Amino acid sequence: VTHSIPACIGSMTINNKQLDNETPVSIFAVNKCYGTVQDGTFFDGSGFAALVREGYKVRSDVNISLEFRTTAAHGVLLGVSSAKVDAIGLEIVHGKVLFHVNNGAGRITAAYEPRGTNSLCDGKWHKLQANKSKHHISLIIDGNLVHTDNPYIQSTSADTNNPIYVGGYPADVKQNCLTSKSSFHGCLRNLALTKGQHTELFDFSRAFDLRGVFPHSCPGAEH
Repeated sequence: VTHSIPACIGSMTINNKQLDNETPVSIFAVNKCYGTVQDGTFFDGSGFAALVREGYKVRSDVNISLEFRTTAAHGVLLGVSSAKVDAIGLEIVHGKVLFHVNNGAGRITAAYEPRGTNSLCDGKWHKLQANKSKHHISLIIDGNLVHTDNPYIQSTSADTNNPIYVGGYPADVKQNCLTSKSSFHGCLRNLALTKGQHTELFDFSRAFDLRGVFPHSCPGAEH
């Protein structure tokens, strides 16, 4: 067995001596345990998950779906960006969800702003779908649809072959369709990207780079 156990371990003794897990000699990718947990992946607000090392090709069509839970008004949800301008990005900025797409001719944005006192940063689960179909883009949050006009109708393909960064991204990586540098703080679950009939579900424990991300459980309440 070469991988770590996704579990909580406590009250360990060796030769009747209780181990002190409060002040370990060294520690790596170990988070505190929570009394109540939910399925999902916890992002502690300091890092990101990097998926598809060999590169994800957005091209003309993609549908992104996920659920998120946060109390923070800012945070990167997802980005795929070429070194040029072609890119897509999902982020929370000032409590709004923004879906940016650049097919090469210029960035366009679909923005969802909750009405009245309804907040997306209330620590409850919210469902998100972001759809790019050629030059059309739309965003559905909790069943509410937003779409935007795209003046660049001749430009239909986001030519990427780059990793998918979720919850943030490294300082040395360009993200042309993200305005925020804030890492996401909260929980994500059920991330899926669909092209045509093919849906790919992403397991964060298979990320090739994971920083400040705990893939197997979310605390039952925000910490």
